[in-house]
Amino acid sequence: MKIIAEIDKMRTYAKIMKKNNKMVGFVPTMGALHGGHAALIQAARKQVDIVIVSIFVNPVQFGPNEDYGKYPRNIKADEELVRSAGADVIFYPKKEDVYPEGYSTYVGVEGITERLCGKSRPGHFRGVTTVIAKFFEIIKPDIAYFGLKDAQQAFVIKKMIKDLNMDITLKIMPTVREADGLAMSSRNAYLSPAERRDAAFLNKALETARESVLSGERNSKKIIKIIREIISKATSARIDYVSVVDTVSFKDMARVKNGALIALAVYIGKTRLIDNLVVDITGKASDGEKKGKRRALQARA
Repeated sequence: MKIIAEIDKMRTYAKIMKKNNKMVGFVPTMGALHGGHAALIQAARKQVDIVIVSIFVNPVQFGPNEDYGKYPRNIKADEELVRSAGADVIFYPKKEDVYPEGYSTYVGVEGITERLCGKSRPGHFRGVTTVIAKFFEIIKPDIAYFGLKDAQQAFVIKKMIKDLNMDITLKIMPTVREADGLAMSSRNAYLSPAERRDAAFLNKALETARESVLSGERNSKKIIKIIREIISKATSARIDYVSVVDTVSFKDMARVKNGALIALAVYIGKTRLIDNLVVDITGKASDGEKKGKRRALQARA
């Protein structure tokens, strides 16, 4: 496995691979890797010839009072996970190379970035789309892999790819969960034991909402109330938002329809966690969650 820090070297390597008719897959990350990242890498390994994983804690997507400075960084552990999952390259650029002095060019997707997490974290998605657009330009992957846990991010990138006519296929993979249902996240490391127990209420609330929808409930306000009531049982929880939206405009839906996104963001203590489910009236969405759990077990094996 190669580790490439220089942008020019990364561009050259990717260009050579493409010239040799190798299909390139790309998994962008901020490090502090876990089983969810491993599942993305493993999925790419099955579908492409060359798997490139970026590790870059992107300062532009953090607000002034957010956790950029303390965001977990452990390159040695990350290297081991990436190697074990089967990647070929880690792209590990320096902040000053990605954003050199005088940098002033940004990529923005309007509309859908102003809701949900975008409303709570102004400027966040502009930072995400900017760095991903830069990495897409450097690597020019055939396929890019994102996790459904960060659903809004994935759909924002999907919109950017479409609007800018990028020749990239986007794969959005199922959320990978711990045994108690908590979505794997780098920020889970911030949780105290008591907070970790409270965090399990997030998935419990979503699963209860799923069961209610499958039983025939379609009123979004009632679904949101169900979720809020369950999360309120967690003593350290403070709800940022619970919403039912469509995945094109990300506008609120009065009634739950097939394909709707039920999304939430909750502070557990000082740690902000997000989770979601995509509604499948047939009940097949539960199978996706089961696949995510199986991938978690495989990643830890």
